[in-house]
Amino acid sequence: MFTERDLELLTRPLFAMITAIPDAGGIPAPRPVWFEVAGDDVQIFSLTSSPRVRRLEADPRASIVVSAPMGEPEHCVAVEGSVAVTPDGALELADRLSARYREPDKLDDWSGMDLVRIVLTPTKVRRFTA
Repeated sequence: MFTERDLELLTRPLFAMITAIPDAGGIPAPRPVWFEVAGDDVQIFSLTSSPRVRRLEADPRASIVVSAPMGEPEHCVAVEGSVAVTPDGALELADRLSARYREPDKLDDWSGMDLVRIVLTPTKVRRFTA
């Protein structure tokens, strides 16, 4: 589902903005997250107690958007799909992403945290490049 050009962007340590379906009467609120591409899926992790997890368990539809930083040619990938929320592999994912996004001497310790892995399976991918 992802093109080679998509993966050039998605394999960089950039933030993704994830948006879940809001609670009844709520307003969509994109939030920045660390992420990784795993095959055709996009994975993030979260604290089990996060409102995002509650919303995704109530309605598994979500989207993420990743864009190239300012100063680079415009390039954006938007992914829509449904998510699965599972504790399986959450700590390992958190450790990998900490190593990807942090300096080696500033890695986060996620052990003992109540984490879940959120796997977004795309149903639609949109792209914009300049």
